[in-house]
Amino acid sequence: MEAAEGARWENGALLFRYADRARDLTGVRVLASTFKDDLSLHDRIWELRRERPPVQRVEYRFELTHRDGTRETVCDPANPHRAPGGFGESSVLEHPDYRPPDWFGLPADGGKWQSGDLPVRRLGTTLDIRVWSPGTETGRVLVAHDGPDYDRFGGLGHYTAAMVEAGRVPPYHLVLLPAGDRLEWYSADPAYSLALAGEIVPHLRAELGADRVVGAGASLGALAMLHAQRRHPAGFAGLFLQSGSYFQPRHDSQESGFEHWARIIRFTSRTLKARRGPAVPVALTCGAGEENLANNRDMADALDDQGYAVTFAENPDAHTWVGWRDTFDPHLTGLLRRVWPD
Repeated sequence: MEAAEGARWENGALLFRYADRARDLTGVRVLASTFKDDLSLHDRIWELRRERPPVQRVEYRFELTHRDGTRETVCDPANPHRAPGGFGESSVLEHPDYRPPDWFGLPADGGKWQSGDLPVRRLGTTLDIRVWSPGTETGRVLVAHDGPDYDRFGGLGHYTAAMVEAGRVPPYHLVLLPAGDRLEWYSADPAYSLALAGEIVPHLRAELGADRVVGAGASLGALAMLHAQRRHPAGFAGLFLQSGSYFQPRHDSQESGFEHWARIIRFTSRTLKARRGPAVPVALTCGAGEENLANNRDMADALDDQGYAVTFAENPDAHTWVGWRDTFDPHLTGLLRRVWPD
């Protein structure tokens, strides 16, 4: 493999290259976490140079168009570094300044995992939930939407065990909720918010002795957690919301084809216009290189005006699990200490 192939940082820019020695392709497009763009052919090498986006990591794949018109999406064969995700692996390019969080290297052997079935009558289904519990009794609970993915791709379970063991956060139970009918439930659905606050959280309170529940979610999962807290505030003592899908027509017209677009923008509009809210401590994070940044800034400002104790952080990544993982500390850490000071 020649050095000319693959992707790299070069003089403050991003350089993508894909070899086409046999001239089998009529087009190559890079599908990156921060942009999509076409490469140009130069002497059997497809090439693209882009100004560096405001990130320290870029996840990407190449979309190849063959001479017969068929297309396929592949990782970069010249780059062995990969990032996992819900739609498969992507190649990843890290800036020399990038550093993973320090807790990622801490031991996480304490506590224990349990699995169980939770019937939810209002949703007509049974959820397969997983719960991590520390070795001490506690009434603190963190409930995560998209829980299995948060753990598998974002390391939320490792964060919890490592940070509790290190004494950097108070001991708590971590509950991983599966997404189920994700596009329906997590799109400001009143039935789901009632099921979460009226069945799921009360069940956890009874089973775990919980008295202070913090809700967490990313993307649509963040939207759904805020929606539930606004409609049923008694269920939540705090919120950790990452890259929430708080769609607004002025920022997010590219999402207008989503089937629950109208429902989301109605909820977002009402929330942004409210004079006060059922305020709790809330930490919001969003990638500096993603489309949701503007609507997250607006939501952070609105919640702050309504009395929520808000922290908001823009991290140098995009809409990725690793980007969300990298903001757990200090932002989730700080939130948990605020909600659970004793």
